[in-house]
Amino acid sequence: MSDLLLKAFDNDDIEALPQLRVGDNVTVHLRINVGQRNERVQLVSGTIIRLRNSGNNRNFTVRRIAANGIGVERTFVLRSPRIEKIDVQRHAHVRRAQLYYLRERTGKSARLREKRIY
Repeated sequence: MSDLLLKAFDNDDIEALPQLRVGDNVTVHLRINVGQRNERVQLVSGTIIRLRNSGNNRNFTVRRIAANGIGVERTFVLRSPRIEKIDVQRHAHVRRAQLYYLRERTGKSARLREKRIY
């Protein structure tokens, strides 16, 4: 059991994942269980408001606006086998390490200025 766990963390599939930064607008393709044997891919798209870089336990938090303007945050472990892929739609110009101030903002004030990479 422990050998399988160590082997899961030793593989270097992390190069296949894009370089993530705070303020990026991403779509996470996540495998979830439906019933006992069925799996499907669920898309979670939003803005990365926090990155925690600590070895194998690297994680990031994605914030999106759900129905009726309610904000939903979800934290993902970067090396999780449940994550199929991460698509980066756009980068934003931010000056903070964590964007917790977006929790109090709604509408146009919650927008981030796009960072164009040439």
